[in-house]
Amino acid sequence: MKKVLLAVAILAAGLTANAQEVNFGAKAGVNFANVSGEDVEDNITRTSFNVGAVVEFEISDKFSIQPELIYSAQGAKLEEESDVDLTLKLDYLNVPVIAKFYAAESFSLEFGPQVGFLLSAKAKAKIGGDSGETDIKDEFETVDFGLNFGAGYKLDSGLNFSARYNLGLSNVAKESESSVKNSVFQISVGYFF
Repeated sequence: MKKVLLAVAILAAGLTANAQEVNFGAKAGVNFANVSGEDVEDNITRTSFNVGAVVEFEISDKFSIQPELIYSAQGAKLEEESDVDLTLKLDYLNVPVIAKFYAAESFSLEFGPQVGFLLSAKAKAKIGGDSGETDIKDEFETVDFGLNFGAGYKLDSGLNFSARYNLGLSNVAKESESSVKNSVFQISVGYFF
């Protein structure tokens, strides 16, 4: 994790030297998370949240680079039977580096890679009125790689909105015969200070 943060710091230093303007901000929003894979079935979207900090380096009027540090609650819900609810809770510290292409004055198309560090992994079961939670972090990889695609809109006041899809590229399940990948759609509201 230290190497990735060092690489982001070096990238930020290089971008700062070439940037026309640097904007610091914060964002928060809702996640619609799921997992996909060869043998993954009967799962539905887990609705959760994301929150974090962003820095936008405006390279030109039409192009910016935006590294982010985001806490993201991910996972999926599994429905085995009508009276049993299972929730897979995968919480990550994600570090996306987003290229923003301004197609119009305030509207941007966004694309970029992401590395995620697993903070916790838990399985929560609810049967009737009883529930319990188990730590399953040892069953998941500690690092996840993905690609982000999306769009954003930034107001002159600093208020901004984004919708983004994160496509998981790496298998997050350890010792699994099949591949299990994260899949997250995020809607966020942010503010540049």
